[in-house]
Amino acid sequence: MTESARDIAYIALGSNLGDRHAYLARAREAIAAIPATRIIAESTVEETAAIGPVEQGPYLNQMVAVETSLTPRDLLEALQTIEAREGRVRTERWGPRTLDLDIVRFERQTIDEPSLRIPHPELANREFWQRELDELGADSGQV
Repeated sequence: MTESARDIAYIALGSNLGDRHAYLARAREAIAAIPATRIIAESTVEETAAIGPVEQGPYLNQMVAVETSLTPRDLLEALQTIEAREGRVRTERWGPRTLDLDIVRFERQTIDEPSLRIPHPELANREFWQRELDELGADSGQV
């Protein structure tokens, strides 16, 4: 993994299959174990309706703020490894999942690549992400 200057990243956690609380707890533990990364704040866990055209159960969602010196690409790869370890299978877009980890934004970096866009392109469409960012003090510089 490549390291760069330290930055704060905001990661959305979501689960709507199985023991949703356990998936989020294991995700937090795994994120805390990513090299050159530490969790500095966690939002409240909240339940939200699923988004998209696929009929499915509600999600538990949470956001964590991490201080990291990883590049956005390396952080994404670490998060996808965690998802896979927790049984995430990418078959149906917007479908149900054991664990979904999204980089929502970085404090000082933006990325616009075909497979990685930061801030996340759906940020404006997800009120719960905006609430969670506010709770973490993302917009006011409290984190």
